[in-house]
Formats: sequence, structure tokens, C-alpha cells
Amino acid sequence: MIRIKRVAVLGAGVMGSTIAAHLANAGLDVLLLDMVPRELKEEEKARGLTLDSPAVRNRLAADGLEAAARMKPAAFYVKEYARRVEVGNFADDMTRLRECDWVVEVVVENLDIKKTLFREQVAPNLKEGAILSTNTSGLSVNAMAQALPEAVRQNFLVTHFFNPPRYMRLLEVVGCQQTDPQVLEAMTQFLRQRLGKGVVAAKDTPNFIANRIGVYAIFKSVQHMLEMGMTVEEVDAVAGPATARPKSAAFRTADLVGLDTLVHVGNNSYELLPDDEEREVFRVPEFMQDMVGKGLLGNKSKKGFYRKEKGEGGSQIFYYDYRKGDYQPSARPRFASVDAARQIDDPAKRLQMVVSGADQGAEFAWRSLRDTLLYTLRRLPEIADDIVHVDNAMRWGFNWEIGPFEMFDAIGVAAFVKRAQQDGVEIPAVLTRLESFYRFEDGVKQAYDLAAGEYRPVALDPGQIRLDILKRGGAVVEKNANCSVIDLGDGVFGLEFHSKMNAITGDILSMTHKALARAEADGVGLVIGNQGANFSVGANLMMLAVALAEGAYEDVDLAVRAFQKATMAIKYSPIPVVSAPFGLALGGGCEFCIHADAIAAHAETYMGLVEIGVGLLPAGGGTKEMALRAARLAATYGTDVSPFVFKFFQNIGMAKVSMSAAELYELGYMDEGDAISMNADRLIADAKQKVLALARNYRPGRPEEGVKAAGRSVAASIRSQLWNLQQGGFVTPYEAEMGGVIAGIITGGDVPAGTPISEQYLLELEREGFLKLCGNKKTAERIQHMLKKGKPLRN
Repeated sequence: MIRIKRVAVLGAGVMGSTIAAHLANAGLDVLLLDMVPRELKEEEKARGLTLDSPAVRNRLAADGLEAAARMKPAAFYVKEYARRVEVGNFADDMTRLRECDWVVEVVVENLDIKKTLFREQVAPNLKEGAILSTNTSGLSVNAMAQALPEAVRQNFLVTHFFNPPRYMRLLEVVGCQQTDPQVLEAMTQFLRQRLGKGVVAAKDTPNFIANRIGVYAIFKSVQHMLEMGMTVEEVDAVAGPATARPKSAAFRTADLVGLDTLVHVGNNSYELLPDDEEREVFRVPEFMQDMVGKGLLGNKSKKGFYRKEKGEGGSQIFYYDYRKGDYQPSARPRFASVDAARQIDDPAKRLQMVVSGADQGAEFAWRSLRDTLLYTLRRLPEIADDIVHVDNAMRWGFNWEIGPFEMFDAIGVAAFVKRAQQDGVEIPAVLTRLESFYRFEDGVKQAYDLAAGEYRPVALDPGQIRLDILKRGGAVVEKNANCSVIDLGDGVFGLEFHSKMNAITGDILSMTHKALARAEADGVGLVIGNQGANFSVGANLMMLAVALAEGAYEDVDLAVRAFQKATMAIKYSPIPVVSAPFGLALGGGCEFCIHADAIAAHAETYMGLVEIGVGLLPAGGGTKEMALRAARLAATYGTDVSPFVFKFFQNIGMAKVSMSAAELYELGYMDEGDAISMNADRLIADAKQKVLALARNYRPGRPEEGVKAAGRSVAASIRSQLWNLQQGGFVTPYEAEMGGVIAGIITGGDVPAGTPISEQYLLELEREGFLKLCGNKKTAERIQHMLKKGKPLRN
């Protein structure tokens, strides 16, 4: 077992400083070092500093840390975590590497510079047994190892983080010829569990796995675009979610990465892959070289394949016309094949529908995927030993919804072979022998082992729970169109949402009661969680919009009552309930979580009560719960309730959303009994363990009575502040009106301070306030705008 407490990061550029930030996120102490500046800045001269001043000598590392602390999206989970990072420099502090259990090198991507640093400064200062790794994106680990003593090589490896390190899940691990296999395995487990990374084992080949395939896919898209006479916009309309890839598609991804970086990787691949049968694909087209020459580098220069201009009518998007060498207004191209697949949630079915289409977009999708998938297949075992690592690398590193071999299965291997042969494309013999690359046998997921010529179980980390595998193995005990109750083992059941965007629907509410009853009758507790793209985006807004359009207010009232009954059933269940949020947990998704006995959240959880954005208020118990928590905190600390009410009112009135699970403590949505999981794959298992721990000595609660209301005076104070904000133009009149309604509920209604009230009374206030807002046309406008535009309207 490996024990790492302190890490040194060598190099404080963008990657080095953000790697240091994520190490601090994981609770590690970090020493961040960079070079000593050669010249003073004018500001330093004015302060009377010299080149010998510590502030000057540590400036590059300090600047890197400060830049990481200012980044948006944030590199740190919370700003306080930056205190775990200490800065220094290569000249003065290299001897301090002896304090560190792991040293990560993140200097410039130059083999000679890295080797010199290792030989002259790193190796002499490492403590015995310390791990040394390099963050190279494609340089040879064996070539670098030559600069190290034999004893150090045993603990030397590549740990290739993807940018930005906090958010990109992929981490490629590559050992050198002398790396101890036990060190590789121990580091793999550490990186997964402590840093939450999706680790894949790559080989010492140029660009490793993800960049080798991902960059090939982009350059192949360019090649087919040129052959088919398409525009970059037309390509991106197909190469994104329509074909199970991210919204950034091909050319927006290029803008994110940077055209200069992409050209460098292309040139590097061309030079280092002389025997690659598709080497010419990596030859950078002349128009891309011209773009780099003009400084059209993508997002970093605000001009690349796309640029945005602000005008009188708002922002306008332009795309780069490679034929004219200039920008053209966005034409927002559409293809029937893509439109037909737009409403399909399953990425495999969506991809299959698009490539089966009959328009130009479908033809491009087929050609580009055909070539990319065949290229990927031919890279094994050159870049990796199995298909699982490759699929994981593309999902985690390039945000593909499914990996290349999963894409083969989505299209159908036999159908792929038939169509490719009709195109006159040579097919590897293995494709003619396979029905699929993945299959399920006796509830076990298996992947085809190309080297062995047989299927083998897909390995899971110890304790990992995969809901899709459990469901195929017959663990579903209740099910409807939008959710399932799954036996997680050991007496713990799981309530899984699988509606569109995991929105909470009526049948989810009714299934909540069945799930609780099943867990009480046959087990010890319940986990509320799933393994979709997000935990839940909240209640089904479309259904509410239809009800309001039809004036069906009685139906809305019944729906709100049903929601409140479900969350109260969760809160006062006879058995413990743990929610396991991740990604977006908004509105009703947040309300489900805060009524559970405990929360086991993934580190990247973006949770909040955001209903005001659509002209509503939290009515599934959310406003009520914040009122109760304010009263509870005031009683605990023996102080006035007002500060807590104001804080929780701001959460709701400003639709505050956590930018990490760590922020949920400050927002008041999580407390000391809750926990954060770094590894998304462990989340359901961690929540299950929390249920089992609670079940040993579980004491069910009872609805609260005699709660001291904050009262009308606090509500009046909030309304006064809202009036001031309205006069200053910070809130609209309707936002002030909505805030006043929320203030009346969270303070306990029109009663004197200290009036005893009940939890049920607060729920009734909540419901009345919700229905009042539903009757306002401005709320209807906000709902319609959100449904059409996907962003809130401020009216």
C-alpha cells in the first residue's frame, strides 16, 4: 500500500498550478516550485526588492498559485484549499523534495530539459522510496528514464493529467521498462481513490491513448470536410452529441485545445509515427497553418474556428470559412438525420440513427466514424492492451458519451463490416468473427480480448457498484418508465432515476414510497442515486407549463402535495435514507437530497434551490427545510435567528448553486454527518456503506412541532432590502415580489417573532406561495423562456 501525504509539483505554469490545486483538493500538502526570475518587475523595483528577495525568487510559483486561485471555472473546490499549497523555487528549495512522498514534474514539453532537470536537480534530492512522475502528454517515458539512477527508475512513471486537472477525469499512467509493477498498481489505486481519477494504462507510444485517437478523429474530420465540401459548422452539427460526442464537437474542441497546440500535436505525430498507415492524416492542412500564423488560435486568442462579436442585437457567432480565409456569419446548419436523433437519450441509439440517415450529415458521420473506429482497432495492442482502457480514455479524456468499441456495437459489427466493404475499405479479420465487442453473460459484463481471442469479465474496483450490471443481473425489484428500485445487496436498496435529464416526475414520486416500503420490509435502508449524466435537474418543467397553460391549478396543487409527501416520507422513514448526488442536483433534486438522513456527494456536485429562475419557489419542502435549519442553528448557538434566515433566503432568492460539494457545507445543504466521494465510480458504494453505518443504531425522527418562527419583523427587513435592491436596479420588480413571497414563508408567515409553528404549517405556506406565483403571467413567461432558451429570463 502506498502512503502519500506531501507532494512536490515542479513547474507552476497552467498545468502545474492546476495540478497542485487538485492535489490540495484531495487534502494533500503541496510544494509548488518554479524557476527563479532573471529580472525584476517595475513593481518589485518600486518596493525596494532585489533578485535575492524571497518574494522575487518565488514569484513564478506564487503567480501560478494566484492564477489558479482566480481561475473560472475554479481550480480549487473552495478558496481556502489554496492554503495547502506552499511556493518556492528550483534554486533554493530542491532539497525539500526529501520531505515529499511524490514528485510530479510539469515543466516545458522538451525531452532534453526534462532529462537535465531529472539528472541534475531531482534525482539527487529524492528521498528513498519516493514516487517520481512526469506529466508529459506524449514524450517517451523510457527516454526520460535514462537520465535517472536505476533505483529511481523503479518508482518512475508518466501521470498524464488532462486539462483542466480538476474537471477532466482521465489520467493516463505509463511505466518505463524498469518501473516496479507494484508501484504502478499502487499509484493507480491512489490516483483513483484519493484524486478521483479515471486511470487508464497506456503504453510508451507518441500521444499515448486519448490524444492519439482524439487528434486523429479531429484531423480525419478535417480531411472528410475538405473532400465533401462542408463547412466547419456543418461538421460540428454532426460531430457532437448527434454522434455521442461532446457539444464542442470537432472544431469547438480545437478552439478549446488551441490551434497552435493541435498543430504541434499533429506535426509531432507525423514526425514520430513513420510506420503509421494513416500517417498522412496528421499532416496539418495549409489553411490551419495559415490560421496559426494569423494568430487565430481559438479561445485563448478569442478567434479560431469560431469567434463571437457583440452588437446592438446581442452577440453574433461567426465561423471560419477556410475557402475564403475569412469569417462568415453563423448559418446554424441542420440535417434531417441529426434532427431525428435529437430527442433520443441513449447515445448508442442516437449514433446508430444518425449514421443510418440519407443526407450529407449522415454520410459525413459514417465516413468519419468508420475511419476513426478502424484506426482505433488497428492501434491495439500498440497503444493499450485492451479495449476497455481505450473506451475509458475517450470517454474520460475527450468526453465522448461512448467509446470507440462501444460505437462499433452501437452501429452493429456485422452492419459496420457490410457497409465498409461496400465502400471498398479493407476490414481487419477480427471484425468478421465478432458479433459485438461487449456482452453480458450471467449478469457479468464481458469485453472481447483481442490478444486472447475470447471474452473476459470487465474488471471493477473492489466495492464498486455498477447499476447497469446489477439491472442486467436481475436486481430490479420495482420499475416504471422513469425510475427503478434496485437491490444493492446487504439489505440496502437503491432508488434510481432514469427519466430525461433525471427530471422528477409523478411516477418517481409514487415510486419513492414503494422504494421506502420495500427497504423497510426486506432490508435496512435506501440509497437515492443513479449513474446518469446528472443526479437530477429538478421537477419536470414541461408538465408544469402544460398545466398552467390549461389553467389546471388543482392539478398543480395535487402535484405539489405529492412532492411534499415524498420528501417528508424520505425524511421520516423508519429506515435510513442516504442521497448520492453528483453533477447537477437542482431544484427538486436538491430537495430530495436535503430531506435524506445523510448526503454522500461526489466532489463535483452543483446543487442549489434554483426555482426563482423560473418564477417559482422551492415547494417540495425546500423552503420549509431552510426555515427549520435556520431555527435549529439559532437554538444550537443560542443566538438571534435573523443571520441564518438571511443566509438561507439568499440561497433561494439568488438561486445559489454550489461549485463543488465542498461548498455545500457553507451553503447549509450539508453538515458534519455528510461525506464527499472523490471517485464517481465509488459514489453508490460509499452511499451504501453510509446506510449500513446508520442502520446499526437508527432512530427515526418525527415531524417538528413548536419551532420558533423568525416572524414578520424579519420578513419586513428582507422586503426592505429587496426594495433597496430594486431601486438600485439590481433586481426587477417581479424578482422583488417573488422574494417577498419567499421571505414570508421562510420566516414563518405573518406572525410575531418566536411564535411556535409546525413543519406541516410551513409546508402549507410553501404550497400557497407556489400556487400564488403560478398564477402570475410573469412566471409563465419565465417558464416558457427556460424551456425554449435553456436559460433564465429576468422580467
